[in-house]
Amino acid sequence: MKPHAFLAMPFGVKKDSQGNELDFNRVYCELIRPALETAGLEVFRADEEQRAGGILPDMFQELLMADLVVADLTIDNPNVWYELGVRHALRARGVVLICGGRVTTAFDLYTDLKLRYSIKDRGPDPSTIEQDRASLTSMVKATMESWHGRKVSPVYHLMPNLREPDWKSLRIGDVLEFWAQHEAWETRMVLARKAGHIGDVLVLAEEAPIAAFRAEAWIKAGEALRKAEHFNLGLEQLEKGLAIEPDNLRGLREKGICLQRLALAGKSGHSLAGTRAHFRTALDSFPNDPETWALLGRVDKDAWVASWRQAERTPGQMREDAAYEDALLRAAIESYATGYRRNPAHYYSGINALTLMHLYRYLTNDLRYEKETVSMAGAVRFAAECEPDNSQAFWSKATRGDLEVLMGNAETVRAAYKEAIAKNDYDWFALNSCRAQLQLLQDLGFRPETVDAGLATFNRALQHLKKPEDNWQPRKVFLFSGHMVDAPDRQPPRFPNKQEKLDAAAQRIADALTQFDAGPDDLALTQGACGGDLLFTEACQQRGVNVQWLQPFSEPQFIEKSVASRGESWRARYLAVKAKLTRAIRSAPEELGIPPKSTDPYQRCNLWLLYTALSYGISKVQFICLWNGEGGDGPGGTAHMYEEVKRRTGQVAWIDSRTL
Repeated sequence: MKPHAFLAMPFGVKKDSQGNELDFNRVYCELIRPALETAGLEVFRADEEQRAGGILPDMFQELLMADLVVADLTIDNPNVWYELGVRHALRARGVVLICGGRVTTAFDLYTDLKLRYSIKDRGPDPSTIEQDRASLTSMVKATMESWHGRKVSPVYHLMPNLREPDWKSLRIGDVLEFWAQHEAWETRMVLARKAGHIGDVLVLAEEAPIAAFRAEAWIKAGEALRKAEHFNLGLEQLEKGLAIEPDNLRGLREKGICLQRLALAGKSGHSLAGTRAHFRTALDSFPNDPETWALLGRVDKDAWVASWRQAERTPGQMREDAAYEDALLRAAIESYATGYRRNPAHYYSGINALTLMHLYRYLTNDLRYEKETVSMAGAVRFAAECEPDNSQAFWSKATRGDLEVLMGNAETVRAAYKEAIAKNDYDWFALNSCRAQLQLLQDLGFRPETVDAGLATFNRALQHLKKPEDNWQPRKVFLFSGHMVDAPDRQPPRFPNKQEKLDAAAQRIADALTQFDAGPDDLALTQGACGGDLLFTEACQQRGVNVQWLQPFSEPQFIEKSVASRGESWRARYLAVKAKLTRAIRSAPEELGIPPKSTDPYQRCNLWLLYTALSYGISKVQFICLWNGEGGDGPGGTAHMYEEVKRRTGQVAWIDSRTL
């Protein structure tokens, strides 16, 4: 989805202070709109009737939500100045000022950069129009690319501690169409996340109508990918969202979790020290957020655990090393405890601090936390018992089980954890998280009676649940795009509908699948169009590869456009292949909704296929294409897919159709 630009400018023919006339409709059509569209923005200009009656709610909504506001200050139009003032009050950035003929000398904007365009015969000067368009395009691009540089609003520039309002909290109820669009989009986002269709989430994130929606969507997509343990791809989405909203607390937390997981996996360029620095920076902006303190505590705890937990060491050696690294342990305690002090209702940070305090005394015989553990235990229990959110019932009751591990006996541990498990709602990850904490305590020999009772309780519960990863996951993902067979009158020929060409292409596709050892453990993604797609699908089915078709239109429309248009024999071939598919065909309009007006359905489907493939893990994706190396007959063809895949993964097997 393109960024959204709102124009604050006069309408029709107006006179300047010297009595010279200027046709602002020509300025809009000949200069501003072409320049902004070249810069990649979608342009909106309110009609004259809306302005004549005053500033309506939808005007305020535009001034708040638009990615960019372009204000034409050629004449002293009170509506334009008022709208510019509203934008400066609501947003710190995203404003471009332009003037025709002269530059405004208004004191408040005297030092602001403005673009001056030339005027002749009541409109833009034909002799300079090309240069003026290019200059405006460059200025707009620079403004969008330097979004987090200097604040252009004098209000925010002179009041550095002023924060922009939350766009959702300023919803204006009368703007029904605007919010109906958002709500329909948001509903699809929620359904896609719940269904685990991460590829859908990524496409919808890019189709969000304005930057504020896109930031929210990318952060939610990053969270979904993090939960699916695709940390690199998740980090990519989170950073796109944070580029728009750098102070989004949820995004900062999720980015830190991804950084932590990548560091623990030993990924190049990632370290726990870097993760710690990220959370410290977030805490500079949100010093009282207990969740961020708890995440920092988790990083400190991971650093401590990594210093002693090694497979070849005996329990005695691990206890000795764990005690020796007492400084790392104290750092983790301090982070968790600080979070709990900032918000005593946040029992997650409290129970972690308390558990590590007990471990510290067990390992070092140092009683420095003795008094604090007594008072904190009662506070954590009270906070857990007062949890108001029913969706957190498992964690509140599990916290009470954790307290029994520290201070109770085997019977009280079993009873508390069984109550928690009864509220679990079949969440394997939650149960395993509790089990992992108990396993750490067992490795150090801490309170064997209560720890073993807790482990036995969770082990029994986990036996009755299927680990999500046990659901089928492909070993490799083969993504295919290829030419349709030519229409009878196509000139010059590209992929003629001739048997010898089809046989040669089918053999080359089969050879590529053989080279990559494709088989029943793999997944293949394509559209199912006549020509390359169907040849690829047939080759995959011969090798037992699981195939799924994602299509840009409803299936009947797709068959008419991309299958039967080359003859009824291809329709029959399509139906024969479809009968062998083990996965349901998915169509973009049904799964993603009607595409935005500026979106090509074929390009959209290419991205949908690519993002769906990437959602299984970037390293698994192998792209196979049947292509002549040239641009297609329109947007969204094989050339587009080739460039997208090459840019993101580089794992491309190109079958040059010119060599068939």
